[in-house]
Amino acid sequence: MARNSAIPPESFEEILAWLDPDREVAATMYVQLYHDLSNIFRWRGCSDPEGLTDDVFDRVARKVHEVRLTYQGDARRYFHGVANNVFMENLKKVKTQVSLDDDEVPEPMSAKGDEAGTLEMEECLQACLPKLSPDNRKLILAYYAKEKQAKIDNRSELARQLPVETLRVKVYRIRVSLQECIERCLERKANQR
Repeated sequence: MARNSAIPPESFEEILAWLDPDREVAATMYVQLYHDLSNIFRWRGCSDPEGLTDDVFDRVARKVHEVRLTYQGDARRYFHGVANNVFMENLKKVKTQVSLDDDEVPEPMSAKGDEAGTLEMEECLQACLPKLSPDNRKLILAYYAKEKQAKIDNRSELARQLPVETLRVKVYRIRVSLQECIERCLERKANQR
């Protein structure tokens, strides 16, 4: 994502002053906020989390002179609100774009809930799970084991065993690996028809 260099350096100073009167504390908050927003975009599956975070800071920098005077409350909440808007705009943009590298555009899934396709996907999942290492299989099954409050409690217990960020990254990687395996399996089944 291209950066807009037309933002005046005094906007950066004003953002720091808005975050905290103590420059060192403000700088620490700035770095933490940047890290937090990048992680939020990453967890939401954005392809360029740092670029979107840069966009958030650029937008705030353009408006900080006006907003700072009237905004009440924690400035970080304002950044999160802008980040949510950037995410929604990015989501709309992604939905309207089709990669020119793809030979074919994927068909949307049936709204009727294709039972045969669901059965095939379940069969492929059952075939792919044993291909995971025992630890990864145990983790992914535990991560998705429960529903509602029990799911929250279960994930909290898992987070006690691993740092939350490590847990999320590990589960994400396992999920991607499973998804690739399931897609290959479904492709093989489609070619056998």
